[in-house]
Amino acid sequence: MNDTVLGRFFSPAKPAETLKNPFDDAWEQKPDTSVGSSTISDLEPDSSAHVSPDPDIDKDQQKMVAMRVALHRYLLDEINLSVLDTMYTEELVDEIRPLVRDFIKKNQFPLSAPELDSLILDTTNEMLGLGPLEPLLKDDTIADILVNSHEQVFIERFGQLELTDIRFKDEDHLLRIVNKIVSAVGRRVDESSPLVDARLPDGSRVNVAVRPVAVDGPMVSIRKFSRRPYTLERLVEGGSMADAMKVLLSAAVKGRKSIIISGGTGSGKTTMLNALSSQISNSERLLTIEDAAELQLQQVHVCRLETKPATLDGRNEVRQRELLKNALRMRPDRIIVGEVRSEEAFDMLQAMNTGHEGSMCTVHANTPRDSISRLEQMIGMAGMPMTIKSVRQQIASAIDLVVQVERMHDGTRKLTSIAEVTGMENDVIQMQEIMAFKKQGLDENGKVKGIYYATGIRPRFLEQIAEIGLSVPEDLFDPSRELI
Repeated sequence: MNDTVLGRFFSPAKPAETLKNPFDDAWEQKPDTSVGSSTISDLEPDSSAHVSPDPDIDKDQQKMVAMRVALHRYLLDEINLSVLDTMYTEELVDEIRPLVRDFIKKNQFPLSAPELDSLILDTTNEMLGLGPLEPLLKDDTIADILVNSHEQVFIERFGQLELTDIRFKDEDHLLRIVNKIVSAVGRRVDESSPLVDARLPDGSRVNVAVRPVAVDGPMVSIRKFSRRPYTLERLVEGGSMADAMKVLLSAAVKGRKSIIISGGTGSGKTTMLNALSSQISNSERLLTIEDAAELQLQQVHVCRLETKPATLDGRNEVRQRELLKNALRMRPDRIIVGEVRSEEAFDMLQAMNTGHEGSMCTVHANTPRDSISRLEQMIGMAGMPMTIKSVRQQIASAIDLVVQVERMHDGTRKLTSIAEVTGMENDVIQMQEIMAFKKQGLDENGKVKGIYYATGIRPRFLEQIAEIGLSVPEDLFDPSRELI
């Protein structure tokens, strides 16, 4: 192809290079297509909802992703990225069409004319979107996209990390994609502000780090979100919780019990929060508060608030604590905080104790007891002159249930404990475990196996929700049988 044909959009001509068929060897590591029980991970856009994925369908989908990846790499070698954003879609389609046809012909891909036209249009939209990342974003089997540098991109599929063939043209190309993401939500990232949280239009969570804190160049972490609404039923179908747990938690949410969801990083806290919120009535006004808006509530009356970073001169920052204080003036029935991590814990407890029962939030902790200790520490960050006893009294009065989720070593996520906060005794917060998951080793495929069981303790809040016509079958708390 000569320079006159390439025009202003494409780089000068260079010897044509026949690409290796990406169908045969597109990924440097073959994905693990073994199928275990679907989990919270599979339902988070942190993951895809594939309870029992069809291996043949997955293989075809991975081949299509591989072809798009190889096509992107080919186009990056031919395209002058500096003028990409100045072109209209129609112009780009006309310029890209001969290149795509040439690529398809060289690699002998069997595409009909309509399929070729569709591929050209999809590729154009991808080039105007997030470039090489677009094929990964469209793949519903991928839960996380991890860009370590412009030359190295990993994905998480079915709980396992895989190295991909995705490459950006250079560091500037990756930075251009990063700036497109963060500017869309009114944020910025540069040397003076090298860390930023953002989101994609579909709600997927994005974290970016650039130089100087990112030594090897820009790093991007994308946690994808499912396109289907979250429900407790989906988590039961995927094996992430027992049906008896679903019944108990559904009654607790409908009965306006305040709930803390506890777990480590990537354990499925946000997915569980979304699933629990699906049990809230459409007649209630909900306010959500997050650093980067990612909750996907399905109710009609939802108001979303998001923090705002400081300006270049360090002013006008809006933190979660300010948003919580303001939310109390907005007549919410419930307040849902995506993640409590600092002094806003004090204001959250105040809201739960002053007429906003049924509110929910997530906390980073490894056990239900640890989550209570974390709340104590975060309330201390607020700088209020409170004794440890008064802090614990606030917590014991505000929190009804702690739901613990955990990421297993095989990548699956499960609900491992439901604990009730029952009050104070001798300056110690009292808790009782209602239901739990017990690990029982590994199966022949290396997957964690175990059972869900009840401890035999009947929750105290059942009497309270019975007053409004809600009930839970007594046999769910029988410790002599496995929960299903």
